[in-house]
Amino acid sequence: MTEAVEYDVVVIGGGPAGENVVDRVRAAGLSAALVESELVGGECSYWACVPSKALLRPVLARADARKVPGLAEAVRGPLDTAAVFAHRDYWAGHWKDDGGADWVRSIGVDLYRGHGRLYGIRKVSVTSPEGEHHVLAARHAVVVATGTRALVPDVPGLAAARPWTSREATSAQQAPERLLIVGGSVVAAEMATAWQGLGSQVTVLVRGARLLPRMEPFAGELVADALREAGAVVRTGVDVEAVVRDGSTGPVTVVLAGGETLEGDELLMATGRVPHTEDVGLDTVGLEPGGWIGVDESCRVPGTDWLYAVGDVNHRALLTHQGKYQARIAGAVIAARAAGAVAASDEGAWGSYAATADTAALPQVVFTDPEAAAVGLTLEEAERAGHRVRAVDYDLGQVSGAGLYADGYRGRARMVVDLDREVLLGATFVGPGTAELLHAATIAVAGEVPIARLWHAVPAFPTVSEIWLRLLEAYRG
Repeated sequence: MTEAVEYDVVVIGGGPAGENVVDRVRAAGLSAALVESELVGGECSYWACVPSKALLRPVLARADARKVPGLAEAVRGPLDTAAVFAHRDYWAGHWKDDGGADWVRSIGVDLYRGHGRLYGIRKVSVTSPEGEHHVLAARHAVVVATGTRALVPDVPGLAAARPWTSREATSAQQAPERLLIVGGSVVAAEMATAWQGLGSQVTVLVRGARLLPRMEPFAGELVADALREAGAVVRTGVDVEAVVRDGSTGPVTVVLAGGETLEGDELLMATGRVPHTEDVGLDTVGLEPGGWIGVDESCRVPGTDWLYAVGDVNHRALLTHQGKYQARIAGAVIAARAAGAVAASDEGAWGSYAATADTAALPQVVFTDPEAAAVGLTLEEAERAGHRVRAVDYDLGQVSGAGLYADGYRGRARMVVDLDREVLLGATFVGPGTAELLHAATIAVAGEVPIARLWHAVPAFPTVSEIWLRLLEAYRG
C-alpha cells in the first residue's frame, strides 16, 4: 500500500474554483495539494470563457464600429481571421499551462498531475499519466472542483458524426463554411455570433420558444433579431431526431422532426452541461457517481465535516465568477474551522461565510451582439417566488449616451422592484456595451439599496448609465 502524503487541504480540480481554494487556504497558513488531470486553469482558461471572448471581441467591436459615423465605411470588409485565431491562441496560452503551474508552485502548493479520486474519508488517490500512484491524506478538508463537461444527447447517429462541443467551437483553427448549432443556451448564442462574424453561414436550431430562456424574454428576442440581420438563420420550436455524417470528413446532415433535413460542414451541440463526477470516487464516501454534489451555503457536503464541492460541480451557479466566489467562501470556512473559530456543526456562526450571492444576486453577461447582461431575478422568477413586484422597462435607444455610442442604437432595460421593500430584485440590460452596466446593478441588488437612495446615485452625462435615471423616473411615474 502506498504511504499517504499528508496535507491540511487536498483539492481535486485545478480550474478557477480549485485555484482559488488553494490560494485562500495557503494565505491562511494551511498546507495544500492540487490535483489536475488536464491543464491548470481548467475549462474557462482554455475552452470556454477566455478563448470564446477572444473570438467574440473583434466581431463585436466591428459591429459597433459599423454604427459609428466616419468609421463605418472603414470596417466594411471581412475580419482577418488568422489574426483573430492567433490572438485567441495567445489568450488560451497555446493550450499549455506552464504559467498556471508555476503560479501554483509559487504559493507553496504541491501540484499533482493525474486523475484524482476520493479514496474514502479524507483521502484522495492520484494516478499520473505515467501510471504512478499517490495517496494524499487531508487533515481538514478535501474539495472537489472537477467542473462539468458538455452534454452530448443520445440522438441516433450523433456520436458517429463527431459533433463539435464548446471545446471544438472555441479552439477551431478555421471557420467552417456552414455551421449548424443545436441549442438555445449562452454557448449557442455566443458561438453563433462569433462564427457568423468570422465568415461561417450559421443556422441555429432551438428546441424551445426562444434563445436565452433563462433571461428576460426580450433578451433572446433582440439577440435572435441581430443574428438574423447578420445573415444567420435562427429557428425555434424544432427537434433534432437524427444525425448523419458523410464519411470521415464529409458534410453532416441533421434530420428534424417531420423529416426535414439540413446540411452543414460542422455541427455544434450546445445542449447543456453535466457534472464531471462519474469517476471521482463519490461511491467511496456514500455518494452517487455521475451526479451533482449537493452542498450547504458554506459549500460543504451535508453530513460530513471534511468534504466540500465548489464551482459548477455543485450546480448552484454554472459561472466561472460564481465558482471563484464559492471557492473564496469555502477557503475561508475551511481556514476558520481549522483554527477552531467556527465549529464544524455550527451553521448559525457562518455569518459572512455563506454563498448567498448564488441565489440573491447572480450576475451574468452574454457576449453577443447586442450584449445581454442580467443580475438577480427575472420578472417571472420573482412572481413565481411569491414577491409582489413591478417590472419597469425603458428603451435604451432613447438614452442620450446610447445615441452617441452608436447610430441606431437598439436595446432595452428592465428593473424588477420589490414593491413591499422598494428594493431591486433584478435588472436586465440588452444592447451594445451593456456588460459594463452590470456591476452597478449587482451592487444595488446584493446591497438591497432602497430606491430612495438610488435617486442620489447620479449617472454621469452623457453615458449609457443614464438608463438608471430613466428607469427610476419611469418607476416614480
